[in-house]
Amino acid sequence: MPIVRIDLVEGQSPEYRTAITEEVYKAMTTALNVPANDRFMVVSEHKASDFVADPTYLGIERSPQCVMVQITLNVGRDVDMKRTFYKALADGLHARIGLRREDLFINLVEVAKENWSFGNGIAQYA
Repeated sequence: MPIVRIDLVEGQSPEYRTAITEEVYKAMTTALNVPANDRFMVVSEHKASDFVADPTYLGIERSPQCVMVQITLNVGRDVDMKRTFYKALADGLHARIGLRREDLFINLVEVAKENWSFGNGIAQYA
């Protein structure tokens, strides 16, 4: 049931953006038990002047190539699952597109199941 929003600085190739979505989906299905075919994602590119990621917050050296991934999903995953997901995604993006682990910012937003409608004006999981 997640919806994924991926934000990055403009100028990346379609293959780069596709690789990010594929790696996010792979990490979600393997580490967070997201069901197959539960794939709802939006990739947005921004002018460098409209994309702010502090370059040193918490002592992490971020480059202008930072990628922000925000996932809204059902409440219920424990901290170990989330840690496994964070690592799997950072490792997957590093291996596939060379994204520095320091340049991946992830935010999980947990909501109750009744907060979803997948179509037809119906709360399918309420």
